[in-house]
Amino acid sequence: MTDPTKLTRNQSLVVNALREAEAPLSAYMILDKLRDDGFRAPLQVYRALDKLMERGLVHRLESLNAFVACQHDHAHGEAHGHGSGVLAFAICEDCGSVAEIDDPAINARLSALAADRSFKTDKTTIEIRGHCRECTAVATA
Repeated sequence: MTDPTKLTRNQSLVVNALREAEAPLSAYMILDKLRDDGFRAPLQVYRALDKLMERGLVHRLESLNAFVACQHDHAHGEAHGHGSGVLAFAICEDCGSVAEIDDPAINARLSALAADRSFKTDKTTIEIRGHCRECTAVATA
């Protein structure tokens, strides 16, 4: 029987490429980075990304059509902070850095708003666009 916590070679390569990236990567950018590792077709990247997203190890940024590695600890195989289906990201317009935000108060409030309207959510993604601390400091210096 296969260990469900073990990643395939392609999944490991894709998640590591995202972890090493300084900014979100599109599937084609990932493909370009992994050509020397035997990746030849976008389908290889998309299959790995689909499985990694299912496991909560990778997130898709809808507004950028790009992907980032989850910033939470997955040491015990759990998708930390993702049980509610609420994902929030602060995306810097200058350097492209992405900070993943996990706030129980926001999660609870959004869940309550949906419940008040008898709306069952499958997924909620919040993308906050602006300027990170480092880029703001440089601009004001």
